[in-house]
Amino acid sequence: MQLRIDENWKMSEVDGAIIGIGQSFDLSLVPDRLSEVLKQLKEKELFQGKIDESYSLTWMNDTDWVELIFIGLGDSESFTRNKFRAEIGDAFRALKKKKINILGMDIQSITGIYDDPKVISRILAETLIMSDYSFDDYKSDRKSHELKTVLLKGLSFDQDALDEGEILGKSNVYARSLTNMPANALTPTKLANMAVEYGQTCGFDVEIKDLDEIKQLNMDAFLSVSKGSSEPPKLIIMRYNGNEKSDKRLGLVGKGLTYDSGGLSIKPTASMVNMKDDMGGASAVIGAMGAIAQMGVKTNVTAVVAACENMISGHSYKPGDIISSMGGKSIFIGNTDAEGRLTLVDAVTYIQNHENVDMVLDIATLTGAAIHCLGVDASAILSNDDTFYSNVENAFKKADENQWRLPIFDEYKALIKHEQADLTNSAGSPGTITAGMFIEAFVKDIPWVHIDIAGTAFRDKQEGIFSKGGTGAGVRPLYFLAKKLSK
Repeated sequence: MQLRIDENWKMSEVDGAIIGIGQSFDLSLVPDRLSEVLKQLKEKELFQGKIDESYSLTWMNDTDWVELIFIGLGDSESFTRNKFRAEIGDAFRALKKKKINILGMDIQSITGIYDDPKVISRILAETLIMSDYSFDDYKSDRKSHELKTVLLKGLSFDQDALDEGEILGKSNVYARSLTNMPANALTPTKLANMAVEYGQTCGFDVEIKDLDEIKQLNMDAFLSVSKGSSEPPKLIIMRYNGNEKSDKRLGLVGKGLTYDSGGLSIKPTASMVNMKDDMGGASAVIGAMGAIAQMGVKTNVTAVVAACENMISGHSYKPGDIISSMGGKSIFIGNTDAEGRLTLVDAVTYIQNHENVDMVLDIATLTGAAIHCLGVDASAILSNDDTFYSNVENAFKKADENQWRLPIFDEYKALIKHEQADLTNSAGSPGTITAGMFIEAFVKDIPWVHIDIAGTAFRDKQEGIFSKGGTGAGVRPLYFLAKKLSK
């Protein structure tokens, strides 16, 4: 799909159109014949231009039919960027189903409602790319229609912002595609190979460490999780050097469980079906690295993924085991389904000891408790540093993804300790907080942020910019974080 600025496109040149109308109903911004239609719709109270409102019709131009959707933009008080994204996404998908080839978009009415052409340019590009994705790769009767061109008018569009939005949209879609791949296809080895290929395409370096090298690093917690599977673990290290004049480096760690059965603390079948998405954190950091490199962000970034499966065999680690870790702390295994934090602590230790990062952020589909706490519309965050958290918070706002910071009280710190070992991997409620604090126990004296995307990484139904399945949560915030740190 090609996005093109064309301030002079006409209805006769397109076979589908999305036209934004504000609540003020300034009909001087639409062609005369359409203004008459809009007058009638308003009189009949079928379309008022309110945000979240749309109306579809088939319109006859001079030569052919045009599938047309009016979307309401509301006013400066009711307009929100996420509602705008959702409207565009829903309208785009509806028109794509009607086999549109050339889509015209006219959003002149946004003037005076949201006056930031750069932001709207980026949002439009992101939204169109993200709304164009669906996961149907394995359907034998797949009949995917490709919408070829989108013509944009009605705004002082910023080409650089459009380009940035297109890269961010594609990076998000790439992360979704990783998350959606079934576990029999996306093994740790396959994920590692795809990271290498993606790095070559986007411009960042990738190093893969195999089982023997992981053993030499004494990553015992990571290895304990992986040893029940016949698939070997892989340590994926991605490096991007955006600023040779600086020795500062941002560290990103993504949870990479390509499948999680729960291990011997086995999940019920219904809970296992979507456990291919337990590498949503890995998808986020890989997708973000692609965007960072392609946009040439002037920040040095290293990302690490400890990729493995949590399976059942005679080799599996067991509840009641006491294991070691790369960080030297002993861990009592209260539950083999609390495995993600075990892989993360070794990855966090590795990135601090071997990659010389100055701050570390880990992102993971870590706890069901995060869903009970914040649902599917916000990610949970813990941090030991207010300044670093503030940068992350602002990055989430810029990406229009919701987050909420949870507290780290002294009373909680005792919960992750164990009488037989230094720590327990199953500290109980509050589960999202204790899981994050378990990771914090391996963080040295550097700024740290933990992001739990268990609720936001996956959707059960298609709506707005989201298709059913992986959402690519975290990709765009991580990009904006790296961009902020370049200044």
